[in-house]
Amino acid sequence: MKVAGLGQCSLDYIAFLERYPLEDTKEEAKALFIQGGGPVATALVSLSRLGVETEFSGVVSDDDAGRLIIKGLEDEGVGTRNVKVRKGGASQRAFIVVNGKTGTRTILWKRPTVVPLKVTEVNGEFLKGAGLLLLDGLMKDASLKAARLAKRLKIPVMLDAGKVRDGMIELARLSDYIVASEEFARGLKLKPKAALAYLASSNPRAVTVTLGKKGSVTWRNGKIFSQKVFRIKAVDTTGAGDVFHGGYIYGVLRKWDIRKTVEFASAFAALKCLKPGGRTGIPALKETLKFIKR
Repeated sequence: MKVAGLGQCSLDYIAFLERYPLEDTKEEAKALFIQGGGPVATALVSLSRLGVETEFSGVVSDDDAGRLIIKGLEDEGVGTRNVKVRKGGASQRAFIVVNGKTGTRTILWKRPTVVPLKVTEVNGEFLKGAGLLLLDGLMKDASLKAARLAKRLKIPVMLDAGKVRDGMIELARLSDYIVASEEFARGLKLKPKAALAYLASSNPRAVTVTLGKKGSVTWRNGKIFSQKVFRIKAVDTTGAGDVFHGGYIYGVLRKWDIRKTVEFASAFAALKCLKPGGRTGIPALKETLKFIKR
């Protein structure tokens, strides 16, 4: 069963440092590397590594970054037929500084300078054979069109709600599964459990709010449960949320109980953090299941 995803794709420039530098100083990096990134794109890569067929829809320009973004997706087996390549602009890029002491990251990013996906560029062909649609809401109009089309086709919609943006609440109301960040809850001016109740008001199948080192809280059928994080020595948390979304979708596709789904997503994301980069450490299915059992 295929997962279709519409949203951000990026080229990430990652600097791995011993410690986060002070302002107006120089710091030698332990490692510098370039890797594809972006919430929806990386979630699809993680699903591809789990053996799920995936198809991505987004926008790049005809620059070197755009070519590397597409190559990175294709090398991972993610379909790119629905990526629009616009001429004469700059693709989305991100500059990421990883603190080697804590494993935390600081991200500076710039969205593409080219025109976002148009409503007319979203059609049923993209969703053909899909068992789920993943959205991040950055391109509001295209995302809303895709969500409404998916609802008509009875395809479940999952929203990666990373930040409160224009149209995100409307998208949430069209979604069957909502995985929101703690930052999203703060943007609503709500505490995590209050945010769960607010997002659950449209009666989705499940809502989860991720809380970083504090794990996550999930609403399902009027009940709330917590999931603790798996204890690891994090090397780099870049992309952990995106990989969590991929693991969550995998559980949904397998029709697992929501507790098992969230547990798997948490373990899947934790293992990713053992290696630098948003995609380098994405684990295999067998490795993740063994880690949970251990």
